[in-house]
Amino acid sequence: MGKIFFYKADLPAKISFPNVISVDTETMGLDLHRDRLCLVQIGDGQGNAYLVQIVAGKEPKNLKKLLTNPKVLKIFHYARFDLAKMLHDLDIVCAPVYCTKIAHKLVRPSAPMHGLKAICSELLGVELEKEQQLSDWGAEDLTDAQKQYAANDVLYLHALKEKLDALLVREGRKDLAQACFDFLPARAELDLNSFKNPDIFEH
Repeated sequence: MGKIFFYKADLPAKISFPNVISVDTETMGLDLHRDRLCLVQIGDGQGNAYLVQIVAGKEPKNLKKLLTNPKVLKIFHYARFDLAKMLHDLDIVCAPVYCTKIAHKLVRPSAPMHGLKAICSELLGVELEKEQQLSDWGAEDLTDAQKQYAANDVLYLHALKEKLDALLVREGRKDLAQACFDFLPARAELDLNSFKNPDIFEH
């Protein structure tokens, strides 16, 4: 059984991570410029989750070093938002990345839903609870329920990647998926620079 580790301001310097980690964020809302980044979650693929509460005025140097390490693949669900938020709030380009939402859309384009809850149920038989999604992530002290919710958002991404990789190979879309993943940091920067609506890729 894995553990949930909680840290204020930054990861400890001596923690070592594998070359594939899962990542998620919690914010005060969905406006990239208005709503601050509150929490960054890291999963090690071994059932452990590391939660880092972002503290104003304190730079999370160890966290930033991990997220920008070119030798560490970062798995996200809906990476587009998380990458843009970390670029805005932490001033980092997080790469290389893998996005389970994009992968699912490529292999199951007709699926009714592509959210994390839906694909965990479909591919892993895991039912995620989402009651804490809109809770106050800016609180100084997070509840145990919030911490468990935050951890759950990274604990299943490694297993999802494994399932989705097999489906991408089956559908002949592995290279296309990789091209999409490689473009995500640029897509995030476009969003931050107000090229989200209208989208420059639209007619």
